[in-house]
Amino acid sequence: MLQSIFLGVIGAPQIILIAIVILLLFGGRKIPELMRGLGSGIKEFKDATKEDEDDKKDDEPKIEA
Repeated sequence: MLQSIFLGVIGAPQIILIAIVILLLFGGRKIPELMRGLGSGIKEFKDATKEDEDDKKDDEPKIEA
């Protein structure tokens, strides 16, 4: 029940307030650099998980009928 209270509280005014705080903390020039770094980190994570799945498929023994 406690989680549903907190999840229902976030709305447009709260998101705007969070954006203003981030802008004040990091400044307008740093935000694109931070987002670029975040995007490349997510891309690397996806690539690593894809490689891991491919490795698992290669390691599975092939059953021939």
